[in-house]
Amino acid sequence: MTNAQIIFMESCRLMEDGIIGTTGRKLTMEMPDGTTKELMEPEPIHTYQAWKSIGYQVKKGEKNIAAFTIWKARTKKAEGNDEEGGSEETRMFMKTAHFFKISQCEKIA
Repeated sequence: MTNAQIIFMESCRLMEDGIIGTTGRKLTMEMPDGTTKELMEPEPIHTYQAWKSIGYQVKKGEKNIAAFTIWKARTKKAEGNDEEGGSEETRMFMKTAHFFKISQCEKIA
């Protein structure tokens, strides 16, 4: 499962639990058995760094609304390669990330 899928599934769960709201838009999903299901689109949630990268700052003192594991990439130089421009090794691992909703953020001026 990709990070986008993990975050979407968790967003839907948080919306059903009343922790986050909706965008007001409806999504139509096709189920594995061929039927379709309509559901409300959950409001966006992101990590602290993701909000920062799109121009928002999490307000001081805000606590995360959810914590769950997502994929994280770690890149480092391959061992035994001291030359410049040497090969790099990327590893993927699961890491717990903390998520915030838009009402916990403010636009960076």
